[in-house]
Amino acid sequence: MFTSQTSMQTSSFQDSIDVEEKDTDYDNEEMGYNQKIQLNCYYTIYLYQGTSLTLVDSSLPVEAEPELRCYISRRLSKGALLGGMGNIAAVELSVPEAAVGCYCCLLEQERSPEQPDVDGNGYVICLMGGSEKGLNLFRLELDKYVQGLQSSLQTAELVNLETEIRPYLSMWYEESVMHIHRVVQMVQGSISFLLYAALSHIHVEVTNADDRTKADVARFIKAASLQGLVQEDTTTASLYKASEALTDLVIDCSTSPPTLSNTVSNRFCDGWIQSFLNAAERCNPFLLRQILENFKLKAIQDMNSLKRFIRQAESSHYALFRCCQFLQGCGNGDVLLQNAHAEHRDLPEACSIIRVLDQFLSEQQAQG
Repeated sequence: MFTSQTSMQTSSFQDSIDVEEKDTDYDNEEMGYNQKIQLNCYYTIYLYQGTSLTLVDSSLPVEAEPELRCYISRRLSKGALLGGMGNIAAVELSVPEAAVGCYCCLLEQERSPEQPDVDGNGYVICLMGGSEKGLNLFRLELDKYVQGLQSSLQTAELVNLETEIRPYLSMWYEESVMHIHRVVQMVQGSISFLLYAALSHIHVEVTNADDRTKADVARFIKAASLQGLVQEDTTTASLYKASEALTDLVIDCSTSPPTLSNTVSNRFCDGWIQSFLNAAERCNPFLLRQILENFKLKAIQDMNSLKRFIRQAESSHYALFRCCQFLQGCGNGDVLLQNAHAEHRDLPEACSIIRVLDQFLSEQQAQG
């Protein structure tokens, strides 16, 4: 009974990380991303006044820009572009890819006292590359990146087009999509330590690195964490308090590859290493993000399973036995119990069960 249960859990875990086979459409969609090639990406910015669009700047081929303008005009006429809210769709254009994912956002201008009732004035920002499905994985990053352009669009006649706006838009793909890829490429097999830190709320310190590298690591940790996806309020505060007892993970970038110290991982996080390395080797940032989302989904599923077992164990010794089996098989028992402690701390019966499970897991770890 014990062997078959563990085998079933192992199979389920392997299924969850085997996204190279399950999500091959990312390779098929992303223009040969199963090979090492550079994705073509484009940008366009229009001035929007009333009902008219005026081209400000674009990296699209000349024949493709009018096609994009027609598409944007239709979207605006239907009220499909709301101020400050990004919209992602597949668009057919005269580009080598034929159809590309297109992120569009209307940045409304601040109204002047002289024209308080003027509607529809602003700039439409379009970022194109990859597929609709791929860009949707980075919607939050794209929203934030485009909002970062807001202050640069306030100058008269955009005199800063060549010095600020064009360079900024030209870097949208590197800054909004490639950060996860850069982190995996930098730490390679040590990625499991960052995954564990993200799940355990361990602070990560990056030393002897430029600002971009520090920002990349911080964004990776945020993207890999479950903050906002699990029960909030006092639970999150309790998790951070528990993590204070853990030593910071330090990434020293004075060496190549970087040197990591105070490293901690577990079997669950280690199991995802090869999936990340394979996607990074194929230069596929979209597949990398999907793997990261699958990692978080599996962690949440296991947390929910443990919560269910704990509730059942309050009235069933067999359910307590199943709890022990589950913790032994999932490879993420220490993180799951840390979350269970925080979430059930006001429930005496559940706390009693968690203490038993904690002792069981400690004994198993002591036995190797």
